[in-house]
Amino acid sequence: MSGHSKWHNIQNKKGKADAKRANAFTKLGRYIMVAVKEGGPDPNYNASLKAAIEKAKAENMPNDNIERAIKKGSGELGSDLFEEITYEGYGPSGVAVMVSCLTDNKNRTASDVRHAFDKNGGNLGTNGSVSFMFDRKGILAIERDDEIDEDELTMEAIDLGAEDFESSEEGFEITTSPDDFNAIRDGLSGKGYKFAMAEISYVPQTTVALSDEDDIKKMTKMIDMLEDHDDVQNVYHNWDEPELE
Repeated sequence: MSGHSKWHNIQNKKGKADAKRANAFTKLGRYIMVAVKEGGPDPNYNASLKAAIEKAKAENMPNDNIERAIKKGSGELGSDLFEEITYEGYGPSGVAVMVSCLTDNKNRTASDVRHAFDKNGGNLGTNGSVSFMFDRKGILAIERDDEIDEDELTMEAIDLGAEDFESSEEGFEITTSPDDFNAIRDGLSGKGYKFAMAEISYVPQTTVALSDEDDIKKMTKMIDMLEDHDDVQNVYHNWDEPELE
C-alpha cells in the first residue's frame, strides 16, 4: 500500500543481532527488567512484558535468561535501577538519528553517545531536535511463505485494525498505531503467523540517501558504535540504508 519497503533494514538489523548474540541478550534482559518494574511480573497482565518476552524468544534468548531477568526486575535477585532515555541528533549530511537507551548511569551513556556522534561527523542535539521527523508506529514483519495467502493476510490485518499493509518479494510488513499493536500482534499470532519482527518503532516520515562514500562509511560506523553499546536498545534513523550484499 505505501512507499518504500524497509525489509532490507529489517534484515540488516537481524543480521547484526545474530552476530552479537551476547550483546543482544544483555539489552533484552534490561528491556524485560524495566517492563517488570513498570507493570509487574505477570505477562498476562503486563503487555510491555509480554512484548519483551516475545522479542527475546524471537532472538532465541534462553528461557533461563528470561526468567532471571524477570526475577531481577521484581527484586528477587537484587535490583538494578535502569531508566529510559532517548538521545537525538544528526549524522553525516544531516541524517536524523534517535538513540533509545536503558541506563543505570546517565552521565556515562550521554558521554558515550556523544562520542559516537562526534567521531563520525555527526552532532548530538537537544530533545525534540529530530523526533518531529518520525512517527511512533507498531511494525509487524512476516516472511513470505508459500502457505501464506497474501489477500487473506491483508484482510485479516485490516479487520484487526492495521493502518497499512506492504508487500515485497521478501515478505509482508504491517503497520499499526502503538495503541493497537498488541491486539493486532496477538490476533495474527493466534491465527498462526510468525513474525520476523514485532516491535513499536520510530518510523521516519521521509528518508535521505547518502552519495558520498566517506559519509556512508561514517554513518555505518556511527550506527555500529551505538548498537554495540550495552546501554543502547535501538537506533532509529532516516537514512535510506543500502542493502547488504
